[in-house]
Amino acid sequence: MIIAGVDEVGRGPLAGAVVAAAVIFKDAIEGMGDSKKMSSKRRNMLSERIKAKALCYAYGRVDADEIDQVNIHQASLLAMKRAIEGLSIRPARVLVDGKYCPLIDIPCEAIVKGDALVDVIGAASILAKVARDDEMLMLDKQYPGYGFAQHKGYPTAFHRQALQRLGPCLIHRRSFAPVRLALQSVE
Repeated sequence: MIIAGVDEVGRGPLAGAVVAAAVIFKDAIEGMGDSKKMSSKRRNMLSERIKAKALCYAYGRVDADEIDQVNIHQASLLAMKRAIEGLSIRPARVLVDGKYCPLIDIPCEAIVKGDALVDVIGAASILAKVARDDEMLMLDKQYPGYGFAQHKGYPTAFHRQALQRLGPCLIHRRSFAPVRLALQSVE
């Protein structure tokens, strides 16, 4: 049976996209797990190994403006759906990290802490995290002063101070309270 693992990253940041990855393996790869508990060096190494050994993988993303339109929960599900739809092989079953399944026409099971419990979900977690982190590194150059390369858009003290000092940029999620407050202080 062909099983796809799916996970998303980027629910908590104040800026940037929610990114999901879906992956299908022929054989298991050792060393998978929750991407948030790994060093970036280990994630990057495993990401390359996953891409080389996967039958296929795909990404789905939802940008800040669309997150603001649909809310972060729906955006996360939509990113997962887009990743699944991007696979070149149709899986017979989908396993996703979390409590909720995206609306797809394939049997799907949500597994809480699935990224730590199921290798194929852990692999998707790693792919999604590396892809989103790489995006934030590029956006740091496009929007200097916010520190995106360091905090990846998460609401650190430095990021909140930059928001107050510079105001929100195009990739900030305006529906998130700290960004809304920064917008009000700019107006």
